[in-house]
Order: sequence, then structure tokens, then C-alpha cells
Amino acid sequence: MKKYICTVCGYVYDPANGDPDSGIAPGTPFEQIPDDWVCPVCGVSKDMFEAAE
Repeated sequence: MKKYICTVCGYVYDPANGDPDSGIAPGTPFEQIPDDWVCPVCGVSKDMFEAAE
């Protein structure tokens, strides 16, 4: 599964880890995260993330 990086602060969403503090279970692909999820570091919306190369 692809990792995604926040273009504002550099936070990397790793599907293997998920975001348990926000209720996103490990193993959750980025595409399946709810649209109202925000970056846990800087708070920007999901559309500010890009796939990591």
C-alpha cells in the first residue's frame, strides 16, 4: 500500500500504521480514510496529501 505525505507539514500517512489516535485502524488504505479526516500534525484536509514516490 502506498504512503501519502502532507504537502504542508511533511507528515507521512503509512497505511501499515494507520492513525489510531483518529480512529483509523492499521491496514487502512489512504483511499478508504473518511473525507473529513485531517492531518494529525497540522490539521489540513485529506486533499492536501500526495502519494509518496
